[in-house]
Amino acid sequence: MMLESLLSLLILLGALFTFIGSLGLARMRDFYTRLHGPTKATTLGVGSLLIASLIHFSTQGSGISLHEILVTLFLFITAPVSAHLLSKAALHLRVQALVRPPLEVRDADGDSA
Repeated sequence: MMLESLLSLLILLGALFTFIGSLGLARMRDFYTRLHGPTKATTLGVGSLLIASLIHFSTQGSGISLHEILVTLFLFITAPVSAHLLSKAALHLRVQALVRPPLEVRDADGDSA
C-alpha cells in the first residue's frame, strides 16, 4: 500500500510539473521566458515520472532498472546545456526580449539608452 501511494504521488507530481512546463512554454511571450518552461518544470516532471518508473520496475523485476537511471541522468545533463546553448545563440543573434536589460549591461554592451 505504501509503495502504491509513493508511486501515485510521483506520477501526479510528474504530470503536474510537465503540464505547468508545457503551459509556460505556450503562454510566455518572448523567447527567453519560454526557455524556463521546458528546462525547469518539464525536466522535473519527466524526472519524477522516470523515478516512479524506476521504483516500480525495480520492485517488480529481478533487480534495479538501469534504463530509467540512464535516461534520467541524460535528461538532467542535456536540458540545462541545451537551454544554455539556445540562450547564447539568441543573445548572439540579438533576439529582443520584452524587458530591457539593466543599465549596467547596456553600458557594457555600448548600447545607448
